Amino acid sequence: MPEIEVEVPPRAEPAMSAPPRHSGTPLWFKGLAPLVLLAALVAVFLRVGPVGVFRQAFPPVEQLTVERIRLPLAGVMEVEVVNGGPEPVTVAQVMVDDANWVHSLGGSRTIGRLEGRTIMIPYPWVEGEPHTVTLVTSTGLTFSGEVPVATLSPPVDARYLTTFALLGIYAGVIPVFIGLLWLPFVRAVDRKWIDFFLSLTIGLLIFLGADALEESVATAALVPGAFQGMALVLIGALATPLALAAVGQWRAGRRRERSPLYVAGLIALGIGLHNLGEGLAIGTSYATGEIALGTFLVIGFLLHNTTEGLGIVTPLARERPSLRSLILLGALAGVPTVIGAWIGGFSYSPVWTTLFFAIGAGAIAQVVYELWRLFSGRATGGITAPLNALGLLLGLGIMYTTGLLVAV
Repeated sequence: MPEIEVEVPPRAEPAMSAPPRHSGTPLWFKGLAPLVLLAALVAVFLRVGPVGVFRQAFPPVEQLTVERIRLPLAGVMEVEVVNGGPEPVTVAQVMVDDANWVHSLGGSRTIGRLEGRTIMIPYPWVEGEPHTVTLVTSTGLTFSGEVPVATLSPPVDARYLTTFALLGIYAGVIPVFIGLLWLPFVRAVDRKWIDFFLSLTIGLLIFLGADALEESVATAALVPGAFQGMALVLIGALATPLALAAVGQWRAGRRRERSPLYVAGLIALGIGLHNLGEGLAIGTSYATGEIALGTFLVIGFLLHNTTEGLGIVTPLARERPSLRSLILLGALAGVPTVIGAWIGGFSYSPVWTTLFFAIGAGAIAQVVYELWRLFSGRATGGITAPLNALGLLLGLGIMYTTGLLVAV
């Protein structure tokens, strides 16, 4: 049969997508127009919406938080209060130990949203005794704060600056530097024992991270409602590891490796941020008379924090860091304890305490991740090897046992 040739038309080339057509409307207007419309809608809702009906039918929502009660002088109380509620609150009366008392406010009696006031109360407080301050609003609601142990609040002078600095040095700086002295030991042991101490370091850090997270959640309950204590925990715990990871990527470019000195620096940073929160707790407790500054307490902190130095030097077991590097690592981990003691002793704030503890927890989470990467690349058998698993569990046990000696 004769072949029939069928002419196939040439394949049409796909048409190039047309470039987007730009109208004459500026780009900035397109971005801002929805926001302007949203602002107008909110303004209209607040002015003519149904909010007024609810305000007439229900009493106003009031919330005052007593952040701190200081005793700057004998016979004087200083109460720091913040309005964390949605509406202004008017302070009508102040009661001390169930009795109305004269007082003065550092400003208007009506405290707006997110505003704070300092209330001065001339009250003959008794050294060593507990006292309760109650604020009565114009609607009859009451908000209270307590002084567990009445003692003179430390002023910001050379004496107390030195006292808090020494407390931070004993509790944080000296123990970390003592722990760094284990470097010759970890450099002399076999490879399997280096892996053991790396896993022990992971256990130490997991305990410190959980401790910081627990502290941040506990102090979040003391934060005024409008500042959203749990949101501060979330921001600190998530933003910190992301920021550290971004810095690491910027520093190392596309290289996946992290040098042992870099990992040791991250460990020191995470421990330092944790010790900042620890210093806050120490300074606050000391300033309010809730801490016994005895030999037993100092020994407890020495034992508890010395293990942190071991965690810093373990990644350097096969390195020869300079003396300057070791001093910087020790200062990075220990000196924040002094700074925290100063902040806690002189200007305690639940908001900043919550955020600092959350940042410490987030930093330690990133450190554990980096250390895990270093550990996985060099350890035989991984974390589930019997000796390595024992090291991780021992790290948790050491921190728990030494923590029992810290009676804060």
